[in-house]
Amino acid sequence: MAGLIKREDIDEVRARTDIREVVEQYVTLKPAGIGSYKGLCPFHDERSPSFHVRPQMGTYHCFGCDESGDVIAFLMEMDHTPFTETVERLAARIGYELHYEQGGAPNREEVGRRQRLLDAHKVAAEFFQRNLYTRQAAAAQKFLGERGFDQEAARTYGVGYAPQGWSHLLQHLRNHGFTDQELKLTGMFSEGNRGLYDRFRGRLIWPIRAVAGEVIGFGARKLYEDDQGPKYLNTPETQLYKKSQVLYGIDLAKRPIAKSKQVVVVEGYTDVMACHLAGVTTAVATCGTAFGAEHIKIVRRFLSDDSAGGEVVFTFDGDAAGQKAALRAFQEDQRFVAQTYVAVEPNGMDPCDLRLARGDVAVRDLVDTRTPLFEFALRATIKEYDVNSLEGRLRAMRACAPIVAQIRDPSLRPAYARELSGWLGIETDEVMRAVAAASAQRSGPGNDGARSGQRGQEPSRLSGASPQDGRARPGDVAPGSGSDDDQGSRPVELPDPREPVSRMEREALEVVLQVPDLVPTTYWGHFESAGMTYRVHQVMHDALVTARSEIGEQVQGGRVWLEAVRSHLPDQLHGYLAQLSVTPLPAATEQQMRNYAVGVLTSLVEMHINREKSDKLAHLNRLNAQREPDLYQQLNRELLELELQRRSLMGV
Repeated sequence: MAGLIKREDIDEVRARTDIREVVEQYVTLKPAGIGSYKGLCPFHDERSPSFHVRPQMGTYHCFGCDESGDVIAFLMEMDHTPFTETVERLAARIGYELHYEQGGAPNREEVGRRQRLLDAHKVAAEFFQRNLYTRQAAAAQKFLGERGFDQEAARTYGVGYAPQGWSHLLQHLRNHGFTDQELKLTGMFSEGNRGLYDRFRGRLIWPIRAVAGEVIGFGARKLYEDDQGPKYLNTPETQLYKKSQVLYGIDLAKRPIAKSKQVVVVEGYTDVMACHLAGVTTAVATCGTAFGAEHIKIVRRFLSDDSAGGEVVFTFDGDAAGQKAALRAFQEDQRFVAQTYVAVEPNGMDPCDLRLARGDVAVRDLVDTRTPLFEFALRATIKEYDVNSLEGRLRAMRACAPIVAQIRDPSLRPAYARELSGWLGIETDEVMRAVAAASAQRSGPGNDGARSGQRGQEPSRLSGASPQDGRARPGDVAPGSGSDDDQGSRPVELPDPREPVSRMEREALEVVLQVPDLVPTTYWGHFESAGMTYRVHQVMHDALVTARSEIGEQVQGGRVWLEAVRSHLPDQLHGYLAQLSVTPLPAATEQQMRNYAVGVLTSLVEMHINREKSDKLAHLNRLNAQREPDLYQQLNRELLELELQRRSLMGV
């Protein structure tokens, strides 16, 4: 065994090493008084920096978790390396020759395992880079050229080529003195009946570096059709390479991230290269895994994520998979103090394709036109629903309310509630109530009654009327679609008559049911085209319209009319029909009754027009006028026509 490192050498390495330089490879430090620096502690999660470094003292201390020590202790904790290996790494860093007790310096096999693995990766990276400029690498050169990367870019990012064959890299590393036992631990080789063979063959290679710039793994892209492997093949989990803790490009992006307080998360190696070359030097990418909690810890340290001024921008493909990835990122948002954003190119191009098609400026513009992650999550959720229908909008509101409720900054919630109100054409107060309910974890139905026999039916409620207000739910089946046994015994939950919309719809139903002969023909047309907000009212409305179409336009109020309407209603609504038919109307004479009927139906029609206007205005708010100018103008014309109809109706 190698001897112990002499105490005076350990002291010399400690004294000659600038602890600030070492720590800044892992943590962004800010001045904190004379001779002191602070940052977010790398040993525990925190929002305000409590980790302090004193270069003159050669020590660090965290006032949050009480971790403290010198530069050797710091590296041992961060990289999980033993004491001797850590001192050897630091000595190599400053070019200091160590001396050992009991026999001098260790031989090659006794050098710390981690350093041997790092050395093997360094040699391998150089091997791949040299091979990129050989004739055999024509396919790799073509791939890079077609994506807008020249030799200078390839050298900057260390891109290389793994030659076709089974043992080129293996033999190369053996020639450099690495044993097969060491090579097995690198992840660069597979093992078969005949021993080790190269894992990466005939592929374009990207070296994956740790924060300090050490190569710890590789990503390899398939180039040939006869390659039966996956499109991208990465180093497997090793002592050095943990994919959940690695960000490609972090070694180059760490200082720009700290300076600009922004990190841009992209999806691939070429996207990182394209972003950096286009001037977005804060871009990083995950390596074969989703952006998760461990990645967030890395990013937060360099963002100095102790203020709301920092930004995390996720770029994802515009397809469904990209949106799903963005929503996963949204789930992690609460770990950031920094503001989180999403940048999605409308045509689905990733940064590399965008740079090729439109140049560097387009890549910078993509990041500059980022959308707040909450807004993206809301819009992506809204897309899942048919917002052209009232029911779809209500359902979208219920789905979006928990998202708004999760917004960390309470001052932003009302603003997003108002945005959501505009997009959906639903009153802001109603959206706020839904958000409040979601905040209180009461967003779901609070009824544990038995499920009915009807498909899509909510428990023990007519046509999915909600427990709160009896409003319609999307996907409900109209009453009458099940058997009498299914429906006749179930109670009907009616809308609250004190609610203005509910009251207006009920009064219109009462008029049409009791005095259909006093309703002018034009108002019958308006009534038939007007939709009802509440499901129970919509079912009554449909029965009235159907009965009139069977009887004819000269319909008279009375028993025949009542029975005709009853025949189109399920049993559990017969009682409500009777209630509507006997409710006193506030009129003493026929003329007063006619005036009342016209007034009620005028209000219903006006509400219907206003609802259509809200729908179209919400649609207009969701549009991009520059991308869809024709539709934008059409909606504006339709809004004007609706306003003219409303004014004509009201005699304005």
